[in-house]
Amino acid sequence: MLNTTASGHLNVGLLLFPELDQLDFTGPFEVLSRMPDSTVHLLWKNTAPVKDMMGLVLQPTATLKAAPPLDVLVVPGGYGQQALMEDAEVIDYVREQGERAKYVVSVCTGALILGAAGLLKGYRATTHWTAVSLLAHLGAVHVDQRVVVDRNRVTCGGVTSGIDGALALVALLRGEQAAQEIQLYMEYSPAPPFKSGSPGTAPAAVLEAVTQRAQKMLLARSETCKRIAVRLGV
Repeated sequence: MLNTTASGHLNVGLLLFPELDQLDFTGPFEVLSRMPDSTVHLLWKNTAPVKDMMGLVLQPTATLKAAPPLDVLVVPGGYGQQALMEDAEVIDYVREQGERAKYVVSVCTGALILGAAGLLKGYRATTHWTAVSLLAHLGAVHVDQRVVVDRNRVTCGGVTSGIDGALALVALLRGEQAAQEIQLYMEYSPAPPFKSGSPGTAPAAVLEAVTQRAQKMLLARSETCKRIAVRLGV
């Protein structure tokens, strides 16, 4: 783990948006809300409640315009990520905050939003396994790891990996003991009932079924990424 422990109070911003995957958001929130000497801001264009892609309601605490300068920006994924990739207000905000933040974090297909903002050009990165082929359109180099740290970019794979990435971030910012204390408090010691949590371990029939269900969204994301690649000059 790199020794880049930060001093002083930290402002952490987690992006909210309609049809996000709530665990992409709430996993890192669970960790980062316990980080010493920090304030977590739940950010969206307005402060009206936001529904995740399965209907869970989440409440923003500040608007993008009213948010303070961020030390950490966290961008989750989910179905709603697709629209955000070409949403000028959101992309401008992510780019501006990301260029000056100490760390920029993505979870799952939130990496595609970072990429659309130009924040992954020339960086090693990861995303949900169904979308890794799209990273090249955004100038990123895919690394097959659950969490990838490249300079001040922390990208996480699918959904639950946001917990791992957030713990790694706490270790970078506040030291490994702080991260381990949070992990222990959460009793985060995964022992899943099945070995189907990655393409490399899932039974062939399970992998095929999930891959087929993801095809429509993958095609839509691919077309969006190709348009953005032209804009980015990739």
